[in-house]
Amino acid sequence: MAELGLCSRREADAWIARGWVLVNGQPAEMGMPVAPDVQIEVLPQARHQQAGQVTILLHKPMGYVSGQPEDGHEAAATLIGAPSQWRGDARTPEDGRRFASEHTRGLAPCGRLDIDSTGLLVLSQDGRVARTLIGENSGIEKEYLVRVHWAPNGPQGEGVVSQNVQAVFPAQQLARLRHGLSLDDQPLKPAQVDWMNPEQLRFVLVEGKKRQIRRMCEQVGLHVVGLKRIRIGNVVLGNLPVGQWRFLGVGESF
Repeated sequence: MAELGLCSRREADAWIARGWVLVNGQPAEMGMPVAPDVQIEVLPQARHQQAGQVTILLHKPMGYVSGQPEDGHEAAATLIGAPSQWRGDARTPEDGRRFASEHTRGLAPCGRLDIDSTGLLVLSQDGRVARTLIGENSGIEKEYLVRVHWAPNGPQGEGVVSQNVQAVFPAQQLARLRHGLSLDDQPLKPAQVDWMNPEQLRFVLVEGKKRQIRRMCEQVGLHVVGLKRIRIGNVVLGNLPVGQWRFLGVGESF
């Protein structure tokens, strides 16, 4: 069911346990083998429950972790509540919802954003969203604005350049950022990397290794001093203020 994109694996287990899944007209059983030509039917109760699930877009501030609290830092999910819902969020009956306590149940981050990074973080109750964004074969683009210093001897070493970095950064190193680096003994997929201004780069990645951009920059003599995610797939951060959130709207998709 998960491979067909009907739901997440966790949802599939819950639906089967409730009797909401039929195989050739008979209630499915947990772990039962099925042939490729069987007919799988999902009852309306499951679809109704799925339709009530929310996906939330948060402008994560620095100092919050994406997942579980760690090292004294709070989880980004603690920012989700009525006071922090963006006033610019949709309010029409067909495309707007006000916050309710049940919207935080089972709400999970769909990907990482480092504690010292800001920008768009997606949290969802819908396992299909997580599969789309961080599944093994995802391929969803993620766009970042990255402020850098030229620090060939490390951020505390000699020769640090903080202004007009573009002028001193070797062109061949920019080419390596685009394609040619490895992390954790694995070659990285090609990335789009371009200068936005003399101190800021734009990265577009289709993968998300831990602290990937910072580690990529270190390999070519750059030190990241600011990192902000501004887009995931077709969904942009836009004017969403830091520390505030909105619902993924009707008609929006990654």
